[in-house]
Amino acid sequence: MLYPLTEEEKMIKDIARKIAKEKIVPVRAKFDETEEFPWDIVKVMADADLFRVFIPEEYEGLGMGVFAMCLAVEELSWGCAGIALSYAGTALGTFPILLYGNEEQKKKYLPQIAGGKIAAFCITEPQAGSDALSIRTRAERDGDVYVLNGLKQFITNGGEADIYTVIALTDPTKGIRGASAFIVEKDMPGLKFGKKEKKLGIRASATREIIFENVKVPKENLIAREGFGLFVAMRTFDNARPGVAAQALGIAQSAFDAAVEYAMERKQFGQPIISFQAIQHILADMAIKIEAARSLTYSVAKAIDRGKGDFSKESSIAKCFASDIAMEVTVDAVQIFGGYGYIKDYPVEKMMRDAKITQIYEGTNQILRNTIASCILKEKRKAIGT
Repeated sequence: MLYPLTEEEKMIKDIARKIAKEKIVPVRAKFDETEEFPWDIVKVMADADLFRVFIPEEYEGLGMGVFAMCLAVEELSWGCAGIALSYAGTALGTFPILLYGNEEQKKKYLPQIAGGKIAAFCITEPQAGSDALSIRTRAERDGDVYVLNGLKQFITNGGEADIYTVIALTDPTKGIRGASAFIVEKDMPGLKFGKKEKKLGIRASATREIIFENVKVPKENLIAREGFGLFVAMRTFDNARPGVAAQALGIAQSAFDAAVEYAMERKQFGQPIISFQAIQHILADMAIKIEAARSLTYSVAKAIDRGKGDFSKESSIAKCFASDIAMEVTVDAVQIFGGYGYIKDYPVEKMMRDAKITQIYEGTNQILRNTIASCILKEKRKAIGT
């Protein structure tokens, strides 16, 4: 009622929730424990055409945009954020091609992703996290190829993805203005994968080092033009951050649902704990925060779908707010469960661990607050003509 959806959007939401309930929830504890990559569930998502949601129709997609992608991410993350990240991380890796790829690149790679091929985005390095200006991976032109050398770190879907969009320096003398974006395929000689990180949360997601040792990338795989890499990366994040907000939203909703159910069943002093005002107020605050995060996330995603404006401020606000809410709500859920919330027999401790990363990746919330403040200042200066 609050969020009118088209029939197609309802269908995507229902399919993603069905997969979450029937395929993800029964195995999420297992994948959290074993840290396996959920290939069987990826296939289920692909067979359900979820990977087609954010791909335009002319490239074998459904052409439904960022909002529909967020609906799918939210529902899948309700089941398990780590498993859902195989899908959301693919969208992140696809955006550089969607936004700035030429027609040949789109025709080659987007149908593969629509069919369920996994993608990854590579910008972070050991010394270049929030400070993207410090990247060192090189891409040197040699005739008809670019030769890539360097190391990327903390790459979601790393080692599992078939398609990698990579930011590398083509002209180090220009600093980050000498960075460019490339499409790299998994089977290109010299592309190697380092250790798989052992993480606090999202443990079903593969996070690895990506190593480039004289990887020869055809010049046709340059996205846009040389020196355009930082712009590609920033616009990619602007479009992808509502997906992180949706992931956080799914985690928060799942924790809230679990907390309500538990509070209705758990009895103390002869009555369900949901009858205690202290618990009711916690649940009420959780519901308020979740609905506020949902409204913000949906509105930003819809705005991105409507036009090509600059959404840096809005997407950063949505990501910051929703991820902070996810952390608050999951901590409150653990509190409602009490001692049971602290053990792995119950799901809320996992949700709390999963929620933390949403405050960190695709821009830490501290860095994004800088971005938001910078946008506010720029808008103010423009308004007063200075």
